[in-house]
Amino acid sequence: MTFTSKQRAYLKSLAADLEPVFQIGKSSVSPEVISAISESFNTHELIKITVLKNCLDDVKEVAITVSERTRSDLVQVIGRKFVLYKPFKDDPKIILPKAGKKA
Repeated sequence: MTFTSKQRAYLKSLAADLEPVFQIGKSSVSPEVISAISESFNTHELIKITVLKNCLDDVKEVAITVSERTRSDLVQVIGRKFVLYKPFKDDPKIILPKAGKKA
């Protein structure tokens, strides 16, 4: 999903107060980590993840990989943290601002 700048800004504002729910360490993106993150999307639409210093992989690469494998959208990467968004299928709690048409 591609976000408009307004939608991305809205998600970033919601994520600002979030505490990271996962830490990715030296084992990097393991199947167990992906499974745990995927499971957390059953109860959260927006999650923040920290990549620890002992993970030698590039933070942005890790974020993209996790996003692809969990079928979620990467909202932002800041320093060693990144935010993922995956709306609930039946009853989304986060309502994104409508994409405005440019005249």
